[in-house]
Amino acid sequence: MRKKKAVMIGAGIANMAAAVYLIQEGHWSGENITFYSLDQHGSNDGDTTEAATDDYWNQNHPLENNKGYVARGGRMLNYRTYVDLMDLLNRIPSATEAGMTAAEDTRDFDAKHPTFDKARLLQPGHGILNASKLGFNRLDRQLLTQLILMPDEDETKLDNITIAQYFENDPHFFETNFWFMWETTFAFRTQSSAQELRRYMHQMIYEFSQIEHLVGVNRTRYNQYESIMLPLINYLKAQGCQIILDRRVIAFEFKETSMTDEITVTGLKMINTTTNETTHVPIDNDTGVLFTNGSITDSATLGDYNTPAPENMDYGAASSLWKQATKHFYNLGNPDKFFSDRNASEWVSFTLTTKNHLLLNEITRITTQLPGNALNSFLSTTPITPLGQIDVDMSIVAHHQPHFTSQQPNETVIWGYFLYPRRDSLLFEKPYLELTGKEMVLELISHLSQVDPGPINIKDRESEILDSVVNNIPVYMPYASALFNNRAKIDRPEVIPDHSTNLAFTGEFVEQPYQMVFTEQSAVRSGEIAAYHFAGVPMSKLVKTPKYDHDIKTLLRATRKMFS
Repeated sequence: MRKKKAVMIGAGIANMAAAVYLIQEGHWSGENITFYSLDQHGSNDGDTTEAATDDYWNQNHPLENNKGYVARGGRMLNYRTYVDLMDLLNRIPSATEAGMTAAEDTRDFDAKHPTFDKARLLQPGHGILNASKLGFNRLDRQLLTQLILMPDEDETKLDNITIAQYFENDPHFFETNFWFMWETTFAFRTQSSAQELRRYMHQMIYEFSQIEHLVGVNRTRYNQYESIMLPLINYLKAQGCQIILDRRVIAFEFKETSMTDEITVTGLKMINTTTNETTHVPIDNDTGVLFTNGSITDSATLGDYNTPAPENMDYGAASSLWKQATKHFYNLGNPDKFFSDRNASEWVSFTLTTKNHLLLNEITRITTQLPGNALNSFLSTTPITPLGQIDVDMSIVAHHQPHFTSQQPNETVIWGYFLYPRRDSLLFEKPYLELTGKEMVLELISHLSQVDPGPINIKDRESEILDSVVNNIPVYMPYASALFNNRAKIDRPEVIPDHSTNLAFTGEFVEQPYQMVFTEQSAVRSGEIAAYHFAGVPMSKLVKTPKYDHDIKTLLRATRKMFS
């Protein structure tokens, strides 16, 4: 149903993409688009620690040390698959490189700094593993092949089936190099949805044959806030869009209709989080409402060098509003599937800032690769999974420097994460979740020391490294992998639900044909669909999605790799 104005609930990449398409393809004035959001970082974040301490989720947890930088996460790009994202970035100017679009900026940087991971997996006693050997047995290959060959129309056969359940008769799968790399590259867990794993096997099948080197991974010049979000923010503000922050929308008001499945939003109730005042925003017939109905960084909290990140039990701002909407209508999905099982979704990450390149140079020496080219994952030597198997303990990314435009010339920023934060640290005999920033640095040095080829072990430089630390910010994210949680296909609303007159859903918790989640691609495409719907642009103009699972050469390469 065509509209003339839009209200955006959430200022992440999905809604910002929608605004760009409304302006450029729908020929709207930016003055007719208003955002309401807690913040404007979205999940593609990155900032100084000082700036992040005032974020909504950390207001009750002030930091003793607010130096350095923090990024709750960071996602790897892929030009071949992220076609809608690259289309979007090609429509807006770079925030840092004059005369370039944001897409040209990223392609220029990536062409000069291509990814080639030489130390994807490391393990004590072995050092750098030969990860080109995926380690499959006959049953592993059979079950993966069934996923790859499963047609879209059969996808509901995987409703409510976890990856662990799909491979329940094949526990060996979870000890393969393939699984160690796949789980840490994309952040799958054994409790995650087998249905989503199938989509990844379809849409990322060409990555199968090169996963040990990550040569298909593309990087932005700086952190994703400055290289992706800031260009969007700058463009939309220049177009006259209003971005109103410090607002938590807590309720929809819906029109009462004789048909209970007709969805028409008539108003929004929200809280100004700086004054705690409740306000009301009416929604008229000419206005479309675009709602990002879940956020993987909701309820995330920060610690610092001497303080662990506290656990925040809030259900989440976006997901709470989604749940309120589902109480009125029966076709809007089931948020509890994604936000009521932290055991399946939580992570802890950390952002380490040092005043010199000592640690960075040590990582370069041990991994034999330059910064910016890698995701290094450390395997345990003892069983740490419920199945009594080894698994990845910790993963790190040594970014190309500088990772932030305001970094001092000799400063270094390194990012890492624990996919299973309630596993115990062998060094400190307590869960990773409870570690301070300093303890996480010591944990990293310990992991590196066990794979250090010498002749001088990094452990011998521990005091020097600690002296170089400006800060290390642990981040607890209860919903970081929530979008992968086990589900049925019906548990996510469609971008435009049936019988909706003015409400669209955007982001990573919506159902889109073929699209996989946790990618800027799916988020951008949801915004593009919503924008075209409200602007009356034919859906035939959507960016065409490549399907490498239909490409014979790609499938043959994957098959050869599977048997290598």
